Amino acid sequence: MTISLANLKAHLNISTDEDDDLLQDKIDAASQWIAQYTGVPVGAPDTPAPFDEATRQLAAHMFENRESTLVGVTAQMLPMGFLDLLNPFREWAF
Repeated sequence: MTISLANLKAHLNISTDEDDDLLQDKIDAASQWIAQYTGVPVGAPDTPAPFDEATRQLAAHMFENRESTLVGVTAQMLPMGFLDLLNPFREWAF
């Protein structure tokens, strides 16, 4: 999981620097969430490309939907296809 701030800003089409700290927080939170979900440590070498896309999707989702409650709109919990990117790499434990 090696998404840079510049990479996420390009994904979101953001050209200003005013939200850089917030965006970096979203990258960090998304990376940690994905690491916990898959069992693959943050910063592990040779992480599959879908991890990068999942990090971008989750960080963007958290940036665009900053509140846990939205009134008057339909919201979804995670971006469509997000878990499909990660499930093949998840380390299952029973």
